Amino acid sequence: MENQKKLFIVIDGNAILHRAYHALPPLTTKRGELVSAIYGFLLVLFKALKELQPDYVVATFDLPGPTFRHIQFKEYKATRVRAPEEFYSQIPKLKEILQSFNIPIFEKEGYEADDLIGTIANLVSEKKILPKIETIILSGDLDVFQLINTETKVHFLRKGIKDTVLCGQKEVEKRYQGLKPNQLTDYKALRGDSSDNIPGVPGIGEKTAISLIGEFGSLEHLYEELERGVERTKKIRNRIRETLLCSKEQAFLSKTLATIQKNVLIDFNLEKCQWGRYNKVKTAQLLNNLEFQSLIKKLP
Repeated sequence: MENQKKLFIVIDGNAILHRAYHALPPLTTKRGELVSAIYGFLLVLFKALKELQPDYVVATFDLPGPTFRHIQFKEYKATRVRAPEEFYSQIPKLKEILQSFNIPIFEKEGYEADDLIGTIANLVSEKKILPKIETIILSGDLDVFQLINTETKVHFLRKGIKDTVLCGQKEVEKRYQGLKPNQLTDYKALRGDSSDNIPGVPGIGEKTAISLIGEFGSLEHLYEELERGVERTKKIRNRIRETLLCSKEQAFLSKTLATIQKNVLIDFNLEKCQWGRYNKVKTAQLLNNLEFQSLIKKLP
C-alpha cells in the first residue's frame, strides 16, 4: 500500500458547471432561485470523489474579463454566445460550497482555468514525492487533453453528467488517429477551433491536419521542411502547400492561442489541497439552504 500512487483531482470549474447547466432541466428553490447547475456540478463531483478516492482536490475557475489570448487575438472566443445571467449567478453559491469542503479555488485575471489546471498539474509532477502523485483533471472540455502524460489523465464527461471515462495517452491516440497529447496544439494550429474562434489554416480540415502532423511531427517541423522544399513536402497537394505557406503567421498564432500555459504564477501549497477535512455540518447547512436534501445524504 505504501507504493500506491496518490491521486490529485483538479476540477475544471466552468466546464463542469456549463455541462451541468445544459444537461439538466431547470431546478429552482422555493424562493425561485435557479440552482440546477450547482446541483449537477455536485453530482459530478460526488461521483468522482467516490470512484477515484483522491488524496488532494482543487478547483479552478475563469474570471470575467479578457485574457492574454484576447490581447494577442481580439477575435478570440468572439463567436461564443454569453450564457444567461442565471448561469453566472450560481457561481458564487457553488464556490461557497467548495470552500466549505476546504477545496482551494484557483483563478487569476488574464488567464483561463485551463492555464491554472496546466500549471497545477505541472507543479504536482515537479514535486519529488513518494509515492508519486497522479493528477486527474475532471472536465468535459477536450482542450485539456493536451495535458495528458504519464502522470496526468482526464476524467472526461462524454455525454451529459453521468457518462464519464478516464482518458490517458492511449485514448488520445485512438481518438486522434495516432496523434499524441503533445501534438494536439499542432493539430489545432492547422485545424482551428470554431468553439474558441481559433482560425487555423483556411481549407484544412480534421483529416488533413491529422495527416500532416502525423507525418511531420509538429508545426515547426512542417514549416521548416516546407520552406526548405524537402522532397516529402512535394507529396502535399499544391493548393494545400500554397495555403500553408501563405498562412504561416496565422498557423503559429493559432498554436499559441491553443496552448495551455503551465507556468502561471500562483500561490500553490500541496498540503492545503488535502481532501477530507471539512465541517460536514456547515456544508450540510449550505446544501439545505439550496434545498438539496438528497445531496446531504450523499455527502462524502
